[in-house]
Amino acid sequence: MIDKATVDAIIEAAKIEDVVGEFVNLKRRGVNLIGLCPFHNEKTPSFTVSTTKNIAKCFGCGKGGTPVQFLMEHENLTFPEALRYLARKYNIEIQEKEFSVEERMAQQMQESLHLVNQYAVDFYRQQLFQTSEGKSVGLSYFKERGFNEQTIKKFDLGFAPTTPDAFTKSATKAGYQIDLLKKLGLTSQYDQDFFKERVMFTIHNLSGKPIAFAGRTLKKDKKVPKYINSPETDVYIKNKVLYGLCFAKQAIRKEEECILVEGYTDVISLSQAGVENVVASSGTSLTVGQIQLIKRYTQNIKIIYDGDTAGIKAALRGLDLVLEQDMNVKIVLLPDGEDPDSYIQKVGATQFRQYVQEEAKDFIFFKINLLLEDAANDPIKKSLLIKDIIETVSKIPDNIKRSVYVKQCSDLMEIEEVVLHSEVNRLLSKAHQKSKPQEATRTAVPAKLRREGQEASPATHEFQERDIVRLLITGGDAIFKKEKEVSTKNKTVAQFILDNIEDVIENFDDSLYKLVVKETRQRLKNGELVDGNFFLYHDNPAIRQLALDLTSSQYEISPGWEEREIFLNTQKMPDQNFTNDSEQGVKRFKLHKIMRMCAENQKRIQAEADTDKLMTLLKVQQKLLTIRNGLAKELNTVILD
Repeated sequence: MIDKATVDAIIEAAKIEDVVGEFVNLKRRGVNLIGLCPFHNEKTPSFTVSTTKNIAKCFGCGKGGTPVQFLMEHENLTFPEALRYLARKYNIEIQEKEFSVEERMAQQMQESLHLVNQYAVDFYRQQLFQTSEGKSVGLSYFKERGFNEQTIKKFDLGFAPTTPDAFTKSATKAGYQIDLLKKLGLTSQYDQDFFKERVMFTIHNLSGKPIAFAGRTLKKDKKVPKYINSPETDVYIKNKVLYGLCFAKQAIRKEEECILVEGYTDVISLSQAGVENVVASSGTSLTVGQIQLIKRYTQNIKIIYDGDTAGIKAALRGLDLVLEQDMNVKIVLLPDGEDPDSYIQKVGATQFRQYVQEEAKDFIFFKINLLLEDAANDPIKKSLLIKDIIETVSKIPDNIKRSVYVKQCSDLMEIEEVVLHSEVNRLLSKAHQKSKPQEATRTAVPAKLRREGQEASPATHEFQERDIVRLLITGGDAIFKKEKEVSTKNKTVAQFILDNIEDVIENFDDSLYKLVVKETRQRLKNGELVDGNFFLYHDNPAIRQLALDLTSSQYEISPGWEEREIFLNTQKMPDQNFTNDSEQGVKRFKLHKIMRMCAENQKRIQAEADTDKLMTLLKVQQKLLTIRNGLAKELNTVILD
């Protein structure tokens, strides 16, 4: 286990902009940073990073959190795994005790899939560099492809030996469960190795962890599949993974462009030559999940094809998805007989870059020119071509961009612009009609989603309770001190609030809010600090999410206020106004609880037949009304009886 001092050091060192910036392309907006949410598909950025609060939040889907919480959510990590990730990033040494056998097994179960995959990476690397078969077959193949040793190690390349159960025996001997080996597709149902006598390519997730493998045979036998791949697992979903993205993401952001190629070796060759903003779809058509991965870092994608015309036409059919995601797509056609790997080794990085830059064609115009060759003077074929192109144009979500394409397509295809616009509008209307049932379903969901197991009640005082909790989470550790007050006691906002609501804590309607208040009370009794980090890093995910929601704001005070020395005249700035806020919050909370008590007591008065009991209830009612009216006066609130 990681000791508390180390955990605190990691949390203190972790900067939200550094962590999120590895996965999301962020741009400055006011005092915050903003980018496209990595947790859901969106066209307008709503994922906001607050460097001052050290948190991130999407105001579309609500996900985000602290650096640790972001990593747990985005990379599907446990709390200890997220801490270790940050410790490596910030060069913080983790002191851990020696694990017992039981603790080791528990840790392996928790991190099982990643651990087994990492073991496989190490095994295949050892076979490549330290066995005679690996050196003569695998290493010689990689070196023939022009890969140096540094590149081979960077991409975790390896070799699976001929022996049918070499890996399985080694892994089980090291203590890894065979069920996990089978689940990851490393071992067959017959307890034999799945990958045998193949050079190995490791597939990584965004943070660089190995999640799957591809094995390439070096045999010439056409009956043997050239590549075999790991099956999909809990950590590997093929249509949401791009080969090489973990190594390319920084370069993609820097170049503001992603180069897409087909194969593993294409990525490796280009990266080794210095063209690092490159990824591969691994031989499959692009999926929405893969496109969204690229979109996190750039909206510009350049796809490189070899000279196989038939293959290009087949691939182009799937590229409408890219346009639907509002991406800017260009196509590069390499000279006949060349692929990215062979061409960059033939001409070098400088000439390769120049060729790609000069030969890049807009996707739609490339498609028009390619298909026009087939249509020639055949009017039927040409009409089908026009329909195909216009259907592609209709996928573009941006109205202005779509109109520009329609105008240029009109010139290229010699068709009146008004006709093309009419066809585009027809397709858009058709698509809109198809989407209507889904939209109806979405609008049928209540605007306010309640926590599981909690029912709505008209009698709840949700707003006042939430405001009390907001003050405890965002300003509980602030010093409670009135203007011009002389006091040596450093009472905190949390202490002030708890002192004033102690007798009504059990009257909280919202179970989550009540839990936060009770935990605050217990920490105060223990002499512990009550601050935002306690709640943001809480074990309970519901409390973590609540703290994130209350700490984050979609709006911000313009930095220009301070620059021009414009300040609030009647009160302090919001983040310095916890004393007044807590006083007002407690009064509002009490007022609404008293008003409820008045209403409940009034019902008892109306139902009471006994004279003595009725007199007692009337006296109670009078006392409650006096308290109610006093609070209302202090709050400048009008009470309507």
